[in-house]
Amino acid sequence: MLKIENLNKTFYPGTPEEQKIFNNFSLEIEKNVCTTILGPNGCGKSTLFNLISGSIESDGGTITLKEKNIEKLSEEKRAIYIGKVSQDPSMGVSPSLNILENMSMALKKGEKFTFKKLVKNENLNFIVNKLKELDLGLEDKLTTQVKFLSGGQRQSLSLLMSTIKRPDLLLLDEHTAALDPKTSKLIMDKTVDLINKEKITTLMITHNLRHAIEYSKRIIMLNKGEIVLDINSKEITEEELTKFYNDNILESLKLVS
Repeated sequence: MLKIENLNKTFYPGTPEEQKIFNNFSLEIEKNVCTTILGPNGCGKSTLFNLISGSIESDGGTITLKEKNIEKLSEEKRAIYIGKVSQDPSMGVSPSLNILENMSMALKKGEKFTFKKLVKNENLNFIVNKLKELDLGLEDKLTTQVKFLSGGQRQSLSLLMSTIKRPDLLLLDEHTAALDPKTSKLIMDKTVDLINKEKITTLMITHNLRHAIEYSKRIIMLNKGEIVLDINSKEITEEELTKFYNDNILESLKLVS
């Protein structure tokens, strides 16, 4: 479904600050599976997402989504096929617009539109029913500016907006990291319900090992731009995953420092 072959990326090449992130990196992601990407800061997790979404360019290699090479597509064009929810609850929404305007804008993704004709009455029932699925009462706050919502409400709205047109791929970049534990669990539950219902292939970055096991089917751990673990989440416990991380990741970091 998603196929990455011989991906290369180096930041600041030819300078004292040169950082080689990926060297002929390859990865294949199955359709309709939620896969978690784990690893320490600087291992390449966010860089991988940015390369897939097109926010940064690779130095070589191919990225194929549903047998279509997207390597040469702009970030804007890739966004038609790829949804993304970031760590900041305000990144995936327009805080100055109200809920109805945000949802209407999400429905226009990949189309040319003007804000004057953004909201269409024929979409109102559809939007209301979608918001009801979140069970947060947002359908009763259609004219409320998003900046007045809580972090959890904004992240839920961002999640709904990123999946409303059923993208081929959903990227979750630590999308619960900025939330308190109770809200984080709420968002994760809603995330899994939504991606399972819509059958959306998902890649999720998290530092929460429990979330990795509980909410995904496959766990991949990166270290220094390489895959050091690739396992079915049902085949490992949180304790075993923690031990692997400590034995393989933390020890390698100690050797560097």
